[in-house]
Amino acid sequence: MKIFTIGSKSFVTSFQLAGVPGKISEHPDGVLEEIKTLTDDPDVGLVLVSDDVTKSISDDLTRLRAERSALVFALPAAGSEKVDVDYRAMLKKILGV
Repeated sequence: MKIFTIGSKSFVTSFQLAGVPGKISEHPDGVLEEIKTLTDDPDVGLVLVSDDVTKSISDDLTRLRAERSALVFALPAAGSEKVDVDYRAMLKKILGV
């Protein structure tokens, strides 16, 4: 199974440093289309999206999650109001590693 990230340049770059490919997209409509494309691919099992671009498309994401077999998670973006984020630890937790 493949893992992909979608979001701002800093979000995607953070995961690319850990070997996870991604697509930079900071507009919610573009993000939703990218998620749809990725989740149509049977080899993709997990899509990580920065939460700063998912706020306005949360209802669409909920519907998409119900329809697709791939997991779609919104994670805190760099500079988010949430406390420091350790993406590597979060990814390990999601994958059960």
